[in-house]
Amino acid sequence: MTPTQQAFVLHFGEMGSRWGINRTVGQVYALLFLSSAPLNAEGITTALGISRSNTSMALKELQAWNLVRLRHLPGDRRDHFTTPDDLWEIVRTLVAERRKREIDPTLTVLRELEMQGPSGDDYADARIGELRELIEMMTTFHDEMERLETERLVQLLTMGRKLGALLDKVPGMRRKTTEKDA
Repeated sequence: MTPTQQAFVLHFGEMGSRWGINRTVGQVYALLFLSSAPLNAEGITTALGISRSNTSMALKELQAWNLVRLRHLPGDRRDHFTTPDDLWEIVRTLVAERRKREIDPTLTVLRELEMQGPSGDDYADARIGELRELIEMMTTFHDEMERLETERLVQLLTMGRKLGALLDKVPGMRRKTTEKDA
């Protein structure tokens, strides 16, 4: 690996724990992401200096997250792995998987709690309702963004300040001011 590749792989390993995955999974993903050709488990193990079992477990976890693709190369019986070429596909997959694992179960619990009726603690009931409404609003927004073609999504994301300025013209809509604005 080049020094740049090594720095990227090490960073992803460190960030993995902050993202809820272990260091090895982050490093394996980073290596595959930077690789111009699919890699087999032996190549991954050698490149990262990790055990074959760690490589195997990391690949299984990445496959469960739909972040790596299994590839078969002509004349080679070994499994090879790669990441999608399209960065937007990767981001969409990450968001969908995190939603499935974290947001949807929380929303289910909040709805179940509300369906049980008043708990006797008006403040707690109100907070649960507010949180459910916020998460539903966010998931509805995500659903709408997911339906957009990538080109349209890129256009929307690059609008930034223009979108804020447009909303400033809507009565009752004000931007949150920050230190940058001062």
